[in-house]
Amino acid sequence: MTSPTLTPELQALAEAVARRRNFAIISHPDAGKTTLTEKLLLYGGAIQQAGAVKAKGEQRKVTSDWMELEKQRGISITSTVLQFDYAGSTINLLDTPGHQDFSEDTYRTLAAADNAVMLEDAAKGLEPQTRKLFEVCRMRQIPIFTFINKMDRPGREPLELIDEIEQELGLACWPVNWPIGSGERFRGVIDRRSHDVILFGRAERGKASEEQVLTVAGARESGAVEPELLDQALEELELLEGAGADLDLELVHGGQLSPVFFGSAMTNFGVRPFLDAFLELAQKPTPRASSTGLIDPVAPGFSGFVFKLQANMDPRHRDRVAFVRVCSGQFEKDMTVQHARTGRAIRLSRPQKLFGQDREVVEDAYPGDVIGLNNPGMFAIGDTIYTGSRLEYEGIPCFSPEIFAWLRNPNPSAFKSFRKGVNELREEGAVQILYDTDESKRDPILAAVGQLQLEVVQYRLENEYGVQTRLEPMGFSVARWVVGGWPALEAVGRIFNCKTVRDAWNRPVLLFKNDWNLNQLAEDHPELELSTVAPVVSGVEPISL
Repeated sequence: MTSPTLTPELQALAEAVARRRNFAIISHPDAGKTTLTEKLLLYGGAIQQAGAVKAKGEQRKVTSDWMELEKQRGISITSTVLQFDYAGSTINLLDTPGHQDFSEDTYRTLAAADNAVMLEDAAKGLEPQTRKLFEVCRMRQIPIFTFINKMDRPGREPLELIDEIEQELGLACWPVNWPIGSGERFRGVIDRRSHDVILFGRAERGKASEEQVLTVAGARESGAVEPELLDQALEELELLEGAGADLDLELVHGGQLSPVFFGSAMTNFGVRPFLDAFLELAQKPTPRASSTGLIDPVAPGFSGFVFKLQANMDPRHRDRVAFVRVCSGQFEKDMTVQHARTGRAIRLSRPQKLFGQDREVVEDAYPGDVIGLNNPGMFAIGDTIYTGSRLEYEGIPCFSPEIFAWLRNPNPSAFKSFRKGVNELREEGAVQILYDTDESKRDPILAAVGQLQLEVVQYRLENEYGVQTRLEPMGFSVARWVVGGWPALEAVGRIFNCKTVRDAWNRPVLLFKNDWNLNQLAEDHPELELSTVAPVVSGVEPISL
């Protein structure tokens, strides 16, 4: 049976989709994620010199860390998007925070990713935050590519690192290349498919490394690498071949088999071979689940969803940007779309191509791309926009916070700025905002996964909105949403050892001091169903301060 002939427009759309690659990088803090991001941009020609994350003031600033607080602390605390072209492909790199206090931002970003790169420190192997993010990828069946970083430093044996991933994550591995030496004697890699020996030479700081591609015999004859290092790498490769596993793309795209690469992002060793192989092996934009079934990227109607909101990317203009993942069809500047949650028609007149903090007006975009839309309060995380028949993509849930504090505004004259800042930071998901059921208590409650989230909110309120605030810890550590809402809670009657508050969507949330109090309530009222994840809402406007 022959496949139907595509119209010229759909043929052009299919070709544009085939050129797209979209991925997020996940890792534990300090594994080198931001450094790897910069080096990928360097090889993609998107920047001329890579910066490294250092505390020194004179060090070049990295492209992906654009927020002032990120530059000061030398960490990534918000996700961003970097789009660039390489070898005929358009790559959308979703840079995510590594710090566990900002894991919810990473969860949201993974909703927009087609692939994930799991970055490991060669000395530390699997670390807690990497394991958590891996589980999110597995839940979403996202293909996982593993890059074992810092091979130029003393580390664990490569076979041991591979075995740890397979045993602890239950993820089969297929090394695409294998390291020659490690630490100060890390010389390069052997490409497992071509059997080429790729030797790396140190380059000028921030520039692409020098590479020498040889056959095994040529590498031996040239004396460019110590014979014992080459022999050890070849022996270990023989062990891998004896395992009998094949590189099966179907298993890779199903998230069951991880292609593995070795290198050093800091010295650029192994970055170019990784990028080339990734483009070949990575999953292209795929159909997405919606209220009307799977939506194919090559479907004629445009559709996409909001996975992130960001306020004040340009502090001079006090802007708000909605990050939209394009899922189907072709996006065009000035097009009018339907907003699924509100039913409104919206004209998208100033769409932007995102590159960290830098932006430029974009004329069109295709499935796999991420575009920025000006957001004067009309978008919420999880919103769907579309043309043609109505559809809605699966929402992005809120996860249970663990730290709660009253946010006090000691200066009543600054209430207008305080309210604006709280509402805009709530919109972008920097922190969850809860409210007391007693409406006379107007101060909001900040609810976060980690303490650093609260510090960032205070910092941004002061530096972006000119408002100094005070935090008062509340002494709770567990939150649960009431399944069934207010009617279910009222049916139970009076409850003890917890505090009832409202979230931004007017859903009841119970706060507990500890798990013991939570378990006690569950025993006393088994009919009351509680959830660690907030239900996704549609057609409801959030509460503003």
